[in-house]
Amino acid sequence: MVRILSEREIADLLELSALLPVIEEAFVKQGRGEVERPERPHFPVGAGLGDDPDEPLGTGLTMPAYVHGAEYYATKLASVHPANPEEGLSTVNAQVALTDAGTGLPRAYMAGTELTNARTGCIGGLAARDLAADPIALGIVGAGTQARSQARAIAAASEVDSIRVYSPSDSRERCAADLADLAACVEAVDSPIEAVSGATVVCTATTATEPVFPGEALDPGTLVVAVGAYSAEMRELDDETIRRAESVIADVPEEAIQTGDLRESGLSVEELVPLSAVFEGEFERPEGVVVVSSVGSAVLDAAAAEFVLERAEREGVGETVSLD
Repeated sequence: MVRILSEREIADLLELSALLPVIEEAFVKQGRGEVERPERPHFPVGAGLGDDPDEPLGTGLTMPAYVHGAEYYATKLASVHPANPEEGLSTVNAQVALTDAGTGLPRAYMAGTELTNARTGCIGGLAARDLAADPIALGIVGAGTQARSQARAIAAASEVDSIRVYSPSDSRERCAADLADLAACVEAVDSPIEAVSGATVVCTATTATEPVFPGEALDPGTLVVAVGAYSAEMRELDDETIRRAESVIADVPEEAIQTGDLRESGLSVEELVPLSAVFEGEFERPEGVVVVSSVGSAVLDAAAAEFVLERAEREGVGETVSLD
């Protein structure tokens, strides 16, 4: 029997405070090489469907992974369609299939967008917990679902004093209103400089191809968590931000170095600190600016999906069907 879980059911099952240690453990196992994480292909989709027949509408991604010792392995099918918010749709959408690692039989098929948002949010949450001091003054550039997830995960892991949100659209007002329960002062601001100035933690969660704030606006000692750029064409951070960074940490160094944020930085992959080293206690935070570059890892999807399935089975959530 295969358990089917909807976005709403997954949202009800996800609890960030309980998911944070699951994601941390997945990072540690990834750092130790105790995972299988094949290459993640990404490819343009939608060419021929829009006004310009040669222009793709989005990006498709296939992300398989297995954590050694886990009961299941996961395959996530994800997509990024930047124009979706204009139609009231999420920019990132996904589905996850869980397969029994012992038998190869299908065990679950679940909507993956809430899962993706939560596990990516936990990257910011864990980074802020270990690399920033409470209370946190949070600056967010981006106002979509992932910006909200970053804020909620950081608030689940640390004390947040204030939040400032910038986006070039009116969505910043809606985002700020949505996050009003997380801190005493939550406001939408009119420029990226307002968002990052005075912040102790800055999160960028956009689909930008050009830098989204000037690096000189960062206060000394700021932690910058950049989760938007995952390809060579995408970029959120400018040269000054990377120049000022005393350390650059990456969730997947060999992939992060190829993104628009880092590929022309002059850094080598060996100079990037694996995020797992932070959780292993092998990294001493310098006093200056620190950058965390995240491209995402299917290992996190596998760990989060197993976490959700175990809760669903325990609580009898979802529909079970036979594929015979």
